[in-house]
Amino acid sequence: MKNMLENIDACIFDLDGTLIDSMWVWVAVDEEYLRKYKLTRPENFHEGMEGKSFVETAQYFIDCFPSLPLTREEIMEEWTRMAHEKYVNEVPLKKGIQEFLESLKAQGKKTGIATSNSKEMVTDALKALGIEHLFDSVRSACEVLSGKPSPDVYLLVAQDLGVEPKNCLIFEDVPMGLLAGRNAGMKTCAVEDDFSKAQREKKTELADYYIQDYDDIKNGTYEVL
Repeated sequence: MKNMLENIDACIFDLDGTLIDSMWVWVAVDEEYLRKYKLTRPENFHEGMEGKSFVETAQYFIDCFPSLPLTREEIMEEWTRMAHEKYVNEVPLKKGIQEFLESLKAQGKKTGIATSNSKEMVTDALKALGIEHLFDSVRSACEVLSGKPSPDVYLLVAQDLGVEPKNCLIFEDVPMGLLAGRNAGMKTCAVEDDFSKAQREKKTELADYYIQDYDDIKNGTYEVL
């Protein structure tokens, strides 16, 4: 089997649904938020948010619900308050990820995070899980011009790490994130997650590898696509 880490100097990870089992948090927050403001969810609402940065998602809410009497900043602040406790107390790591990260560090490979979430939420989640020391760069799509599928946030992390895009392998759980990695000229690995099961076909089209969990890498049981 082809070794997914051959000629790879850096691994860059999405956060939600990729490093941590957290996609359920945002579904819960969205539902609570919609109920609070008596908003009717349009068709394909969640699909329209895929890959967007925290800022872009807030703007998406304003565009979808013109009657919402809040600014982007106010929306983001409220979301952060609603989600923060769950992130630091209830969100677990994905299976096998800590061992994989420690293995990468032992091999001298760089590691980074390129997320659509807010920097504050990411930092607090990593600290709560005790893994912040395992990353050389943590960047949010809020720090670049465009969120995923734009390659901007992945290229920013690669720049931080001092690694050429062609020598980076990215891990993502949704198609827009995989497309962002591909647009950056990086190798891509799709990660199984309950909230993107229906998108498996799209994910396999955009990925070089597919894992059910990170133990697949240790055991050599990942799919080469």
